[in-house]
Amino acid sequence: MHYEGNIIRPPSEADSILLQVTLGCSHNKCRFCGTYPDKRFAIKPDAVINADIDYAARHFTRQRRLFLCDGDALIIPQKRLEAILARVLEKLPWVTRVGVYANAKSIKMKSDAELARLREMGLGIAYMGLESGDDVTLKHIRKGATAETMIAMGQKIRAAGIRLSITVLLGIAGMERSLIHARETGRVLSAIDPEYVGALSLMLIPGTPLHEEYKAGDFPLLDSRQMLAELREMIAHTDMSRGLFHANHASNYLPIRARMPRDKAATLELIDSALSGRVGLRPEWMRAL
Repeated sequence: MHYEGNIIRPPSEADSILLQVTLGCSHNKCRFCGTYPDKRFAIKPDAVINADIDYAARHFTRQRRLFLCDGDALIIPQKRLEAILARVLEKLPWVTRVGVYANAKSIKMKSDAELARLREMGLGIAYMGLESGDDVTLKHIRKGATAETMIAMGQKIRAAGIRLSITVLLGIAGMERSLIHARETGRVLSAIDPEYVGALSLMLIPGTPLHEEYKAGDFPLLDSRQMLAELREMIAHTDMSRGLFHANHASNYLPIRARMPRDKAATLELIDSALSGRVGLRPEWMRAL
């Protein structure tokens, strides 16, 4: 496989075939993100992509899922993306689901019919970084979209029959807007009603603009109790018809896996127990990105 630079994929794609079809991220302006600092966004040549699919056909016959890397493969023009999926269908017929990172811009560029066609060709799940539902916070971190745009694009991709996994960031709003961020994020998640939500706790990466702001004393980090309080507020304001709310990433202080809405009340009780000291938290040395 022709991999260039670091390869990033969602935790749930750990056992998937990783097919790198783009380099970097088409947005690459988020102030907290240090994933692709050395990559200028580009779509890899068809010959390289096809060669990697052929390699996977020979060596990855047990994997049933495939993930398109890097940061925003959905932005590939429709004809080229369909061609990639067609070759996957032809060469890897045992693959039952293709996943991809998506953002508001790339979803907006696809018509409803185009998204439905991608679903027919095997695109089964998209991972979208919401980070926050608070417009002030979204502007500060340079996410490139408003909360209402996120809602519209999340609803659009779900209407095409593509499952949606949304990532939110605890602590990304700082102390002053922590609970506002939590409530507004819950509102946006409720409006989109995705199949999956994954909450991560902010861990600043040296060299990113947000880390520089932190070093200058202009962006105070939340401590473990404040992170938990924010998570509690977010879950309290999130109403999903059905789906999983995860906060079990290695960055989090309290592992949570809640089937919504069934487990909502019990999850809030668990967080309350942690806040009162009756449930232990993950120690700082065990946290990781």
